Amino acid sequence: MADWKKNDIIETIIEDISETGEGIGKTHGFTWFIKDTVIGDKIEAKVMKTKKSYGFARLERIITPSPARIEPRCPVARQCGGCQLQAMSYEEQLKYKERKIYNNITRIGGFKDIPMLPIMGMDDPWRYRNKAQFPWGVDKEGNIIAGFYAGRSHTIIGCDDCLLGVEENREVLQRIKTHMEKHGLSPYDESSHKGLIRHTLIRKGFKTGEIMVCQVINGRGLPHKEELVESLLQIPGMTSISLNINTEQTNVILGNKVENLHGPGYITDYIGEVKYRISPLSFYQVNPVQTEKLYGTALEYAGLTGGEVVWDLYCGIGTISLFLAQKAKKVYGVEIVPQAIEDARENARLNGIDNVEFFVGKAEEVLPEQFEKNHVYADVIVVDPPRKGCDEMCLETIVKMAPKRVVYVSCDSATLARDMRYLADRGYEVVKVRGCDMFGWSSHVETVCLLSRIK
Repeated sequence: MADWKKNDIIETIIEDISETGEGIGKTHGFTWFIKDTVIGDKIEAKVMKTKKSYGFARLERIITPSPARIEPRCPVARQCGGCQLQAMSYEEQLKYKERKIYNNITRIGGFKDIPMLPIMGMDDPWRYRNKAQFPWGVDKEGNIIAGFYAGRSHTIIGCDDCLLGVEENREVLQRIKTHMEKHGLSPYDESSHKGLIRHTLIRKGFKTGEIMVCQVINGRGLPHKEELVESLLQIPGMTSISLNINTEQTNVILGNKVENLHGPGYITDYIGEVKYRISPLSFYQVNPVQTEKLYGTALEYAGLTGGEVVWDLYCGIGTISLFLAQKAKKVYGVEIVPQAIEDARENARLNGIDNVEFFVGKAEEVLPEQFEKNHVYADVIVVDPPRKGCDEMCLETIVKMAPKRVVYVSCDSATLARDMRYLADRGYEVVKVRGCDMFGWSSHVETVCLLSRIK
């Protein structure tokens, strides 16, 4: 038991990074979590709070910087909660992410020698996000600002040019701010539930150059909206402008009512040869360059020759399904969100792909039903579940359907490891595992894994 008190000063060397991006160091076997540190830093920190075997401390001073430490490129990197690893060199981040996948699979999954391929990094890990959501607020002087919430809080840090986002974001925000100032429109205040202007959602098609702006408002309408539309249309590529009505007292960003102000109500973009229609409410991968690598790898692992029946579970707007359909005989997609399935069907039509069929529902319910009632089988099953991984009933059905190959795309290697173990104990072997860095400067990493049925 450590007897550290609040405000005590400790010295430690950072040995690892937590899931949420804090540095981890030890003093006499007691573990500390310290934000804004890098593996290899020798630091001095002030104790904030302690539990039985671990505590949190605040970085006070770097005694000896790690060889991997770099100067963050963004001026608000430390206050803003978005990038946890901006002080760590990009190649060091890739090593850390690869190690994290490896450690999770060996420790949680209990696997011995994992056939890991090198992580897929980015040539240029900046300005890769095709989507941004900026909350509006006021600073201490009462000036209107847009930016991001500080880590673990709802205080807005002013930042109109996030270096992970596209250059056009700044221009959009400046035009909206000018409109607000000219017409006395106030930003939304969470505590009093007053103020009209909530978040601004901006999306850009990287291959098409099309831009979408969706302004979230706490009210029925936007004064002088034609004037704002005219101003935004001066930005090259501006394709779709809409209002999103959200009058709820909630921290959910978007309401479900959209009023179209200009354009077709969506933008389009491509991943590889496949074209996608993206509306304000639809889910779409935020890093298109890496998505192409990730899906390309999933397609390669699926090993399709043109004769296979493939199931894509948790299919969203059909991004992976349509990718697979190019090489499969038939693809079935399952997704619980009805709006996403509408988009998926629309995207299939858009590309003239007719060998896909989509079901609305939970994978763990749709699969057994199709398998038992309609005798639909699978040669290959692809899963891309949310953070919590696959539902156990879903895994059970996968084992029953006995596909030759399972391709697992994961955004959390801890739940991936658990699910890999389940399949490995029931007749599947791990053929290969590969990381893909979709979110440079943050602690997240995607993984693709191929499991094959043992004859």
